[in-house]
Amino acid sequence: MATGVDERPVRIVDAPLAPPAENLGLLSVFKRRYLLKLLVQREISGRYSNSILGVFWSYINPLTQFCVYWLFMGKIMGMSDAKGMENYPIHLFAGLVIVHFFTETFGAGTRSLMGNKGLLKKMAMPKEMFPVASMLVSLYHLVPATIILLVVCLFSGWTPSWETVPAFLLALGIVMALGTALALVFSLANVFFRDFGSAVNILTNYIRFGVPMMYPFTLIEGALGDKSWIYLLNPIADAVLLFQQAFWVGATPDPEVSAATLPDDLWLWGLGALGVSLALLVIAQLIFSKHENKIPERLT
Repeated sequence: MATGVDERPVRIVDAPLAPPAENLGLLSVFKRRYLLKLLVQREISGRYSNSILGVFWSYINPLTQFCVYWLFMGKIMGMSDAKGMENYPIHLFAGLVIVHFFTETFGAGTRSLMGNKGLLKKMAMPKEMFPVASMLVSLYHLVPATIILLVVCLFSGWTPSWETVPAFLLALGIVMALGTALALVFSLANVFFRDFGSAVNILTNYIRFGVPMMYPFTLIEGALGDKSWIYLLNPIADAVLLFQQAFWVGATPDPEVSAATLPDDLWLWGLGALGVSLALLVIAQLIFSKHENKIPERLT
């Protein structure tokens, strides 16, 4: 006869209470790779939802940009002849690809916390995950643009060298580290003061003119002379030059002459820019960690 009393044994665990998992910043983000992957997929699918062509737009947009630059800048305006440069459209497009990667990472990363405040209020997760996810989404869109650039270079008689892959990876590393560092700091600042979101849009308008994309580096050397090294203190300028080393140089009729228009110690500047970008990433993480506990109360 049932007595209504639960006679199952009660298990008593004699163990100390474990504290909640410590947030280790960026390390915690990559420890939760599955959640990070879901965020990236959510952002990508949301961008192309209700679209007929979907992800193919990521190929159409860079291809259209290249055609515009090739037609108007290279042919109609004759920029190659005016600047004494071979394959000027590829020179320009190579810079545009890496600059767009940076500006998209910086801009989307700055808006990432405010754009996901619903998730931040409901789920316990490292808040750094959102700027990092924005960077990875930008990296995803870099792939089709790079493929278009590679195809155009091949049609131009591109001859890769041993410097191609290292220059490409070094440029990529600089932009990933610097873009994520700035995204961390500005996303935090944008939570406290919404003006930072608008300020980033203005700042990115000037980036294209602060790198040797629409003009050659020799123009800077002619203007600054021995002080042209000041220009190379900009890590994005170094990344653009490395990207041009990887793609543009081999697509010109005389790669040795084209390579001579780049800085002689470009590799040293590139490695230095990577080191500075990684140091800024560490500093950005420390700043973010110090103030992240105040984020939930500001997300209104």
